[in-house]
Amino acid sequence: MTKREKPGLGRVSRRALVAAALALVAMPAWAQDRSAPAQKPDIVVFLADDLGYLDVTPDGDRDARTPNLARLAAEGIAFDRAFVASPACAPSRAALLTGMMPARNRAEANHERPDPAIRKLPSYLQSQGYEVVAFGKVAHYEHTGFYGFDSYAHDTFHDDAAIPDAIKWLKARKEKGKDKERKPLALFVGSNWPHVPWPESTDGFQPQALALPAKTIDTPETRLARARYYAAIARMDEELGDVMAATDAVLGPDSLILFSSDHGAQWPFGKWNLYDTGTRTPLIVRWRGQTAPGTRTDAMVSWVDILPTLTEVAGGTAPTGIDGRSFAAALRPGGHFAGRSEIFTTHNNDGDFNVFPGRAIRTARWKFIENLHPEYFYTTHIDQNAALGGDAYFSAWRRAAEKDLAAKQIVDAYYRRPAEELYDLSADPNETNNLAADPRQAATLRKLRSRLETWRREQGDDRPVKGKPHLNADPKAATGG
Repeated sequence: MTKREKPGLGRVSRRALVAAALALVAMPAWAQDRSAPAQKPDIVVFLADDLGYLDVTPDGDRDARTPNLARLAAEGIAFDRAFVASPACAPSRAALLTGMMPARNRAEANHERPDPAIRKLPSYLQSQGYEVVAFGKVAHYEHTGFYGFDSYAHDTFHDDAAIPDAIKWLKARKEKGKDKERKPLALFVGSNWPHVPWPESTDGFQPQALALPAKTIDTPETRLARARYYAAIARMDEELGDVMAATDAVLGPDSLILFSSDHGAQWPFGKWNLYDTGTRTPLIVRWRGQTAPGTRTDAMVSWVDILPTLTEVAGGTAPTGIDGRSFAAALRPGGHFAGRSEIFTTHNNDGDFNVFPGRAIRTARWKFIENLHPEYFYTTHIDQNAALGGDAYFSAWRRAAEKDLAAKQIVDAYYRRPAEELYDLSADPNETNNLAADPRQAATLRKLRSRLETWRREQGDDRPVKGKPHLNADPKAATGG
């Protein structure tokens, strides 16, 4: 089917059936293995777009209006230290759907697709007998069909019909399947919220009453933008509530629901940054009858871990040879799960925007960031005249920086990044005090630098970064300096 067709529509020709039969003969053994134990749970994966961990309740921001997300957390397990592989849409989602980090799957820059030869998550679930369907932004715009979903729809930018149509399809599937044995379902639903453009209306959020995040310059323009961002979050939460209700009504309350977001907010130190505000996202799983309600864990997990986890939940064996590690044990009663001791994240570029490649390693206490080209100016859509989110409030930051030293320090920290950054997250969770030059932390710096270097070598992470950087002293000047 084409990317704009609805799942389940259209007729299958005799020629297509013959071709499918011939393809089955040529399939590898894993693709033909459809044996499945009984009682496989239906799976619903809900992905928000550009939503940071600290931007929602119950995780951090009490100004946010997310009652459905709070209810999901109260009914399941919340992973308080979950991280994406990259703070940009396409590489982040490619990591989820391949279980591999960007350098290995080759989707390193935004809008890039992974290596076609790599097995994708839908294939693992299909081999366990699942029907695997996607609505909305699940992979990346115009990418979803590439990943092998049985059917998909609304793989376009800010298509508000995606969630309502997913619910309609789900209900229609139940009607068609009355009194018939059906496959278990893995339904992926991708919201476009709270990706920019944010709603024009603040939907009742009062800009002056909001608490602003760290490393933010307090201006009227900033507060208005923040209120609009909260309005976008509220719309995402409403969509989540609709999907939860439809899941319970159609698939049953014992279905597994996994909620997460592809990276942090499009905010100056969020999306496209290797700080926690760019890479740390909410991850909540509800699986009644398995996961104890109201559970929280600080075990560190990565988005590459979702593929082996869902494969195991579906009745398969978590694959080897990938970067992901299953956290299914954390979802079951009495399961022991320690999590990762270190998290790696990477960022390259978004065409000729956001060209500032970096690599990071995070432990429970420390964050080390290596900025591969510190001679570049750090710029993004936020401070440029980009089509999406371009300079809605950042010019006010620059004006404030001309008069206020604290504002100038924030703007300078945005545009100019050192070669190395080291943060003690236990004492400095907002990553504001760079300890890379502190002689008391020299041993820690050497250890993390060495570990990151080894990991990059193991990943084959040595390809040049594409895109024209900003080299001009005026970051508002044309790309390429």
